[in-house]
Amino acid sequence: MNKILLFAHLKELAKDSSLTLDVSGKTVKDLRDYLETETNLGSLAGIMVAINEEFAIDETVIKAGDVIALIPPVSGG
Repeated sequence: MNKILLFAHLKELAKDSSLTLDVSGKTVKDLRDYLETETNLGSLAGIMVAINEEFAIDETVIKAGDVIALIPPVSGG
């Protein structure tokens, strides 16, 4: 199983700070596609993905037990 941490508006949309899914063996792109079609998170364009606190690219394969974070762009002032 994998824990998927949600931040900012994604947390609000999911009404929770995390999801637990078994996405081991899938790529980050597969995860994005699944979340966009099977959840109410909407488009994940522009969302950075980190696996075990390191940024990942779409081709990265997720392993069992990996912790995934979906990080929206931040704006500052």
